[in-house]
Amino acid sequence: MKFLHYDVFTNCRFEGNQLAIFPAALGLSAAQMQTLAREMNFAESTFITAAEAPGTDIRMRIFTPQAELPMAGHPTIGSTFALAHEATITAGLERWVFGLNIGPTPVELTWTDGKLSFAWMDQRTPEYREPLAPHADIIRAAGLDSRAVEATGLPIEEVSCGVPFIFIPVKTRAAVDAAEPDVAYMRRLKSAFPGGHNAVFIFSTEGIDPEVTAYSRMFAPGLGVSEDPATGGASGPLASYLVKHGLVEPDRDMVSLQGVAMGRPSRIHMRIAQLPSGEITRVQVGGQAVRVGEGTIEI
Repeated sequence: MKFLHYDVFTNCRFEGNQLAIFPAALGLSAAQMQTLAREMNFAESTFITAAEAPGTDIRMRIFTPQAELPMAGHPTIGSTFALAHEATITAGLERWVFGLNIGPTPVELTWTDGKLSFAWMDQRTPEYREPLAPHADIIRAAGLDSRAVEATGLPIEEVSCGVPFIFIPVKTRAAVDAAEPDVAYMRRLKSAFPGGHNAVFIFSTEGIDPEVTAYSRMFAPGLGVSEDPATGGASGPLASYLVKHGLVEPDRDMVSLQGVAMGRPSRIHMRIAQLPSGEITRVQVGGQAVRVGEGTIEI
C-alpha cells in the first residue's frame, strides 16, 4: 500500500510536524489503520477513502499511534497538500470538504502558479470548561513553575473546537522551554469533556517576535504523543482563548510558533470571526506543508 510523507505547518523539509498519508485506504479496517499508524509512529497518520456523506468530497480517518481522533489540524492541512499534489484535488479549486469523524470539514485553498500554496481549515466554534483537576496538579503535571503561570493573571482553561486541550498560560518563552512534563502524573489528568484525553497545551504571548502571537508546546501522552511539534487541533482553541481573554483582537491573523524545543519549528496560522456581542462565529486554522517522500508498506 502506498503512503506519502509530508512535513506540515512549514515550507521547509525536516521541520514542522510529520504526517503519513495513505491516499488509497479503501478496504482497510479500523484495526488495520491503527496498526499502520502505530508502525509509522508519527503524531498522526491519515487514511483516505471514498466520500460517505452528502456535501463531502472525500472520507478521511485520523489515527495517532494509540487512538483514532474525531478531527485534527496538521493531518487535515497536510492531507490537503498531498491530495493536491496527487491531483485528487483539481488545481485551482477554491474549496474542498473532508468527511471527518466530527462531520463535514471544509478547507479553503490558495494556489500559486498552479500549485497549492496555503490551506485554511474550519473548526467548530469553541466550548470552554473548567478543568476537573486542581490547577496545582495541572501545573505540576506540565512541569512548570507555578510562579510563571500565576504571573500571567490568566486562567487555566480547557477548550475544544472538536478536540479538547487544557490551556496553561505562561509568562515567558523561557518558562515554556523549561517545562519538564511528568508523563506519569499527566496521565492521571481527566478531561472535562466526555471522551476527551489528557492533552495539555502551554503557551506564552511574550512579545519577542512581532510575527508570532504565541510560543507554544503540547503534550498528550494519552494519545501516544509525548510532545507534538505542531497541533492544529489545539490552535483553533488557542485562538479562541486569546480572543476571549482580550489578548488579541478578533480580526487579527495570529501565528502559534510550536516545536522549537524539539528542533522542528512550526508556524500555525489562526483567525477568528466574532460578533459585536463577543460570540465567536468562525474558527479557522491554516498553514503550508511540504512533501518529503513516498513509499509502500506491506500489509
